[in-house]
Amino acid sequence: MGQVFDKLRGKQWRQKQVEAICDRTFDRFKLETGRANLSFEELYIAVLLVYNDINKRLPGPHFDPPSKDLVQSIMTDCDMNLDGEIDREEFVKFIEQLSAETFAVVSQGLIISLIVAPTVAIATKKATEGVPGVGKVVQKLPTSVYASLVTLAVIWVNSDTS
Repeated sequence: MGQVFDKLRGKQWRQKQVEAICDRTFDRFKLETGRANLSFEELYIAVLLVYNDINKRLPGPHFDPPSKDLVQSIMTDCDMNLDGEIDREEFVKFIEQLSAETFAVVSQGLIISLIVAPTVAIATKKATEGVPGVGKVVQKLPTSVYASLVTLAVIWVNSDTS
């Protein structure tokens, strides 16, 4: 249950996830190239890796990576020392700026899955209890089990449509 609360905390959880993904990706390039900064081409490949990681690890729809033009534009904004390359600190800022919309969609999906779905489940349970044939089965199911099943179904449907 503690993990659910951590995920719902929002910015702190998001910040930790972004930093972990960035560190893993940046370290990979540093190990392969032996350099402490990323060129534009390396940055674009890193962005593709980060989006792949986000799509694997976070619930909800999968997100398409940005275009090279958008990456170039944000790189220009985040390159604080104006050397034409991105260091680790600039990379974290870059990914935070780039992924802000992505995390907003993920957060919205979590809210729907964890709050709206159980509420709708409870309402539909009450409505279906009077339906002949189905009502007796629904009445026998505890509300918590019914709500959990509906929530899992919503999560499953959301993951299949992405």
